[in-house]
Amino acid sequence: MSSHQTRGALVPEAMSTTAKVANKPRPRHIPQRTCVACRRTTAKRELVRIVRTPQGTVEIDPSGKTSGRGAYLCQAQQCWQLALKKDRLDYALKAKLTPQEKEALLEYAHSLPIPGEGA
Repeated sequence: MSSHQTRGALVPEAMSTTAKVANKPRPRHIPQRTCVACRRTTAKRELVRIVRTPQGTVEIDPSGKTSGRGAYLCQAQQCWQLALKKDRLDYALKAKLTPQEKEALLEYAHSLPIPGEGA
C-alpha cells in the first residue's frame, strides 16, 4: 500500500492540488457570442444585440441588458443585410419581423461602417 492510500487517514499527498497552486490572478472571463448572419464568434461587446421584448416588439439593445430574447450581429452592413434578407433574425428571435421593424434595422445598418473603407 502506498503512503497516500492509508486506511481512513488523509495524507497531504492525497489532498487536492488546488492548495499547492500559487495565487495567480485569473484572466478575466470575456463572454463570447455568435453573429447570426456570418456565424463568427467574438466578444459580446463587439456585437450588436437585437432583442424581442416581452411585448413582442423588436429593437436594437445597445446596453445588452433589455429583457427578452436576443440575437447578435456584427457591426458590418453585410451581416445586417444578410440577416434581414435570409430571415435569420426572424429565426433567431422566434418572431416574424414586421416591415416597419425591418426598415428600422436597415436604417441602423446603413449607419454602420463598410469593412474595407478607410475610417
